[in-house]
Amino acid sequence: MDKFEIHGPTTLKGKIKVSGSKNAALPIIAGALLVDKGETVLRNVPPLRDVFTLVEVLEYIGAKVVFDAKSKVMTIDAENINRTTAPYDLMRKMRGSFLVLGPLLARMGEAKISLPGGCSLGARPVDYHIKAFGGLGAKIREKGGYVIARANPLIGASIYFDKPSHTGTENLLYGACFAKGRTRMINAACDPEVVAVADYLNQAGARISGAGTPDLTVEPVKKLGAIEFTIPGDRLVAGTYMIGAAMTRGNLEITDFNPEDLTVVIHKLTEMGCRIQTRKKSLIIRGPKRLGPVRMTTFPYPGFPTDLQASLMAAACLASGTSYMQETVYVDRFSHTMELRRLGADIAVSSSEAIIHGSEELQGAEVMAPDIRAGAGITLACLAARGQSGVLRVYHIDRAYHRFEEKLSSLGADIKRVRE
Repeated sequence: MDKFEIHGPTTLKGKIKVSGSKNAALPIIAGALLVDKGETVLRNVPPLRDVFTLVEVLEYIGAKVVFDAKSKVMTIDAENINRTTAPYDLMRKMRGSFLVLGPLLARMGEAKISLPGGCSLGARPVDYHIKAFGGLGAKIREKGGYVIARANPLIGASIYFDKPSHTGTENLLYGACFAKGRTRMINAACDPEVVAVADYLNQAGARISGAGTPDLTVEPVKKLGAIEFTIPGDRLVAGTYMIGAAMTRGNLEITDFNPEDLTVVIHKLTEMGCRIQTRKKSLIIRGPKRLGPVRMTTFPYPGFPTDLQASLMAAACLASGTSYMQETVYVDRFSHTMELRRLGADIAVSSSEAIIHGSEELQGAEVMAPDIRAGAGITLACLAARGQSGVLRVYHIDRAYHRFEEKLSSLGADIKRVRE
């Protein structure tokens, strides 16, 4: 297994280009299964572990996929898909692979999908999907760890989400494209990645309106066509680099993403003392000599992203006062606090709330990445800590951050990947 070896403290400086969004690429790759003729060409696809896992799923069910990781171009031919089962051996690697349920059910009339794996973040994440497809008339049962769904055809209906779910919204979009009658989603997710999925489907011939709002409507169509589509830049990766600059007194120019997608993050970092200049597809951030404290509550978009909570907590560990954070999106998403404490952080957690008493300095230590985003936040903390640190289980980080250590090194960090 690999780990990161880090010597700190460091100051991040320079220019960094953001890769394509993982959370947009995965559903769009799955959505290409709806196209029964021609080749879908996707550009700016990030060469991440999760992307390669989803490619394996598509190939298993009969799609032909060619992915040039260097050029980041993927070609998908789903004309001859011949299976409707996605097995546990592939699905256990990440929960995003559950996104093939919608396309298979819409196009083939049935699907047998293993309950997914991936990061453990509390309550089962697929209940929203199952309930929503049941609302469109699918007959769904669970057996032996599989969700078995049948519907021929799906019937358009009004679907209400108890909480906004971006993967639930995306999966239901696929089912609704070919459903019999109009589908309306109430309390749909508003994330930029959902908007990207809707843009892709509309360019392919779908009739979706309201993407980016909680009230989304899908008028059914007969078929979708093969198109070329470019995956937008990853706002969560951009946010990670922003927080890294903030907590290392850095000066970064971050490019190839839409800063408007991180408005609330920009506000919070500005409150903490950062100077930020935004442009159309980039921004410049300068961290202060010492960050100020912050109050933050995670919330579905356009609220503060839960995926950046761990990184902001790492920054708060070095602030000049006491910060307060509340997690409302996922239960059990404070697993990184124990690792930050190993670096000398002063954090108290009670249920969904954390109180962080800022310290002037953190000390290097051996820590581990409990999940993708927590791993990124812990890595940032190690960059700012004095002395040598080792970050274990970096395979989690590799699922969303392409060559993270190389990119941080290009910004001045003393970090390298080594074998344990």
